[in-house]
Amino acid sequence: MKSLLRGIFWVILVLIGLGGWLVFGHGTDFSESHKYFTVSVEEAKMGQPSQSLKGKYLLKQPWLLDLLISISGNTGKIKAGKYELQNGQSIWSVARMLKNGRQAAIKLVINRIRTKEDFAHLIATKFSQDSTQVMAYLNNPDSLKQWGVDTGTVFTMMIQDTYNFYWNSSLNKIFQRLYDAKNQFWNKNNRLAKAAEMGFQPKTVYILASIVDEETNYESDKFKIASVYINRLHKQMPLQACPTIKFAMRDFTLTRIYEKYLSNPSPYNTYKFKGLPPGPICIPSTKTIDIVLDAPKTDYLFFVAKSDFSGYHHFSSNYKEHDAYAKEYQKALDIYMAKKANTH
Repeated sequence: MKSLLRGIFWVILVLIGLGGWLVFGHGTDFSESHKYFTVSVEEAKMGQPSQSLKGKYLLKQPWLLDLLISISGNTGKIKAGKYELQNGQSIWSVARMLKNGRQAAIKLVINRIRTKEDFAHLIATKFSQDSTQVMAYLNNPDSLKQWGVDTGTVFTMMIQDTYNFYWNSSLNKIFQRLYDAKNQFWNKNNRLAKAAEMGFQPKTVYILASIVDEETNYESDKFKIASVYINRLHKQMPLQACPTIKFAMRDFTLTRIYEKYLSNPSPYNTYKFKGLPPGPICIPSTKTIDIVLDAPKTDYLFFVAKSDFSGYHHFSSNYKEHDAYAKEYQKALDIYMAKKANTH
């Protein structure tokens, strides 16, 4: 009898030791320093976060996580979200992390984005909302009214930068952060005063910057291009900006703007309609916004790409000179296109 009890004791002791090793020991199953996983709302409610880990080989014993959550009475207390696993982390530590909702920070990097669809896709890849929900928000005037924008100008509240959030951040919370960042940006470096001195609102500067940003990557030309558009606005001339045609056509691969494109009825067609388009055609860089604010005073009214295809432009104050440069560029482009066609 004593030997039987002793045997049972040792079996229990071994099981306790094994259980302790499984629960408190090295529980991860990857070589990298860290990995991320997402617990859905459904998985959180059921207390089965291991469903997010199965097939990903992140934990050695993913089933043990659900068991630990169940026997600890935390079923239903798990918080949905995106979490970070550290190499060597124990199952016990993972369970506590899930119960306490210690989520991983989400880095939302906003660079040059052209369309609402692209922005919605970006948000959907980072957060719990899908792109349909984001598009509904972007196209709802009532949702946007609180941020002082409408469905056309919504991008004017977005400043290129990196922002930190959590996976389950609401759209209102995301937009509040973007709104605050926008205000901080405009309240720095005398930007509001510069815009007022030009007779422009910040959104006017932003829309102009979005066009300039799409015209060239060369800073020296950006200053001059900004001055051309400012002069055209003041003289109530059509901007005639080719990037707005690409935006109106929703075709950003166009390398040549043909006459037939210029009749597009879109309000973004600045050949057909005077003044600024109803909103920006991209999220411009902060540097380009500052370039518009610091644009030099010139008498330039026209510009055209140089015929050497260097990416730089000729600038003119009269149409005759501009027309000569334009014909020179068109001739060079015709030759280039012909050579390209003959190589296929």
